[in-house]
Amino acid sequence: MKNIYWVSGLVLPFCSLQILKAEKQSNIIFIITDQQRGDALGCSGNERIITPNIDALAHDGYYFSNAYSATPSSTPARAGLLTGMTPWHHGMLGYGNVAEHYRYELPQMLSDCGYLTLGIGKMHWKPQNALHGFDATILDESGRVESPYFMSDYRKWFQTVALGKDPDETGIGWNDHAAATYKLNENLHPTVWTADVAVRTIEHYEGEKPLFLKISFARPHSPYDPPKRLLDKYQDIEMEAPIHSDWSKDIGADLTDPKADPTAAFAQFDDEYVKNSKKHYYAAITFIDEQVGRIVKALKDKGLYDNSIICFTSDHGDMMGDHHHWRKTYAYEGSSAIPYIVKFPKTLKTVKPVGTVVENPVELRDFLPTFVELAGGNVPADIDGKSLVTLVRDSLPQWRKWIDMEHATCYSEDNYWCALTDGKIKYIWFVHTGEEQLFDLVNDPKEMKDVSKERKYKKQIKDLRAAMVQHLSERGDGWVKDGKLVVRKKSMLYSPNYPQK
Repeated sequence: MKNIYWVSGLVLPFCSLQILKAEKQSNIIFIITDQQRGDALGCSGNERIITPNIDALAHDGYYFSNAYSATPSSTPARAGLLTGMTPWHHGMLGYGNVAEHYRYELPQMLSDCGYLTLGIGKMHWKPQNALHGFDATILDESGRVESPYFMSDYRKWFQTVALGKDPDETGIGWNDHAAATYKLNENLHPTVWTADVAVRTIEHYEGEKPLFLKISFARPHSPYDPPKRLLDKYQDIEMEAPIHSDWSKDIGADLTDPKADPTAAFAQFDDEYVKNSKKHYYAAITFIDEQVGRIVKALKDKGLYDNSIICFTSDHGDMMGDHHHWRKTYAYEGSSAIPYIVKFPKTLKTVKPVGTVVENPVELRDFLPTFVELAGGNVPADIDGKSLVTLVRDSLPQWRKWIDMEHATCYSEDNYWCALTDGKIKYIWFVHTGEEQLFDLVNDPKEMKDVSKERKYKKQIKDLRAAMVQHLSERGDGWVKDGKLVVRKKSMLYSPNYPQK
């Protein structure tokens, strides 16, 4: 149900009173990729990856260097983005189904503020045609069919322009770690299709309403399948080797042949195999970067660039063989750290100059209050996210100390954890075993050394353990008892706050 006010006998959406007073509302262009590591951008300091268009967006806006996905797998991450809530409050503590309705939903709230709302690409919702307040969604769901008779708009389009061909001809599965170049004409690739739809939408947009456009690319999530010409750009660029550490030396030791398990979550493949997958992964990101350039050009040609909020982020990262881990659902940087760029409209007065790197810890939940505030709406008091406007507009912004993260059991019984980080230090509590890890990210950004047992860090781990107790205490005795963390025997996928039909 929409939040409403009563004014002179009229029922108005919660944004309407603000809209009557607000200046012209800015368009909101929200670009999100799937499974892109936080360090997989040039503006992050990575000299091996080619991302000039996304880097240019950071130059015109702000790059947030300590950005995380609170529950780093697709559906719970997207639930946090949708609702502006923490995992416990939106109800998804691991990989499950996004609920059909939530109390707060970003597209609906912006629609109530007078926006035309359109989603393009991957939504990963169930039912797959759910709208959550969008006026329309035009979908690419990577071939997944999770609702009766569903076929994505991309797959339908593919059948009209490449009848008889196989959109999955590259032959790599959706969770495989192998890599190959795209076997069809690159104009058939879902990365191009997503940008094509977005560019046409911008070119033809003539509405009176401001536009909220979510552009959701299904890559660089595997399959790692860039066109050959993009891979060729990396011909002379040596990929960094995967990270190896003492604490992870025994993980995945029983699996060394990639063909034995193409979707392995834990394995010790040789470095050249991993570097080859990463090269294809980077090329897939460069392919997306080209599309971002097309989208930005369309906005500039239409005269919309300056008055638009433009964001670039991802739902979670990809371990890419670091510490012998693949894919996501882990607390480690490769999985949980994400790219995070915001270009605000030129009319917004800020104390930080554009191009500044912002170090405060941020998360996907922070986009909702940011957009609602800039749309002229009132951010509900019980929204967990915080408006990013505060970080660029205020000289001494009030901000959180930690980002909370967690993931229910996935891939392994031991992989059930809660964590706290500010991007400088990270504390991980393993819920099934009671084990702890502590990483000093300032001196050890690759998390090669677990310092949880070192005397030097005794006070820090004590303080972070106490902070975790405080964070989890609202959950009751099953999580915290007598001021101590509780080792849980059973995993909890959905909290009591998960919406019931």
